Amino acid sequence: MSRTSKAVLGLSVLLTAATVVGVHLKQRQDQQRLREGVIRDIERQNRKKENIRLLEEQIILTGQLEAEREKMLLAKGSQET
Repeated sequence: MSRTSKAVLGLSVLLTAATVVGVHLKQRQDQQRLREGVIRDIERQNRKKENIRLLEEQIILTGQLEAEREKMLLAKGSQET
């Protein structure tokens, strides 16, 4: 085998190996990104549930506050008359 053909064969093997390794690394990177996306989605859903719970608490507290104000206004009105 001539020196040139050995060099070409070696270069071909090297490029093929580099391509295979590159593809495997890219696949691992893509899989990791997908896993992180799922984790971010779960965290986003949990934050949304927490925000809804806090909003419901605020609605209840607002209703209680308005009821107390009404009572105070009625009591104040009855004291003046």
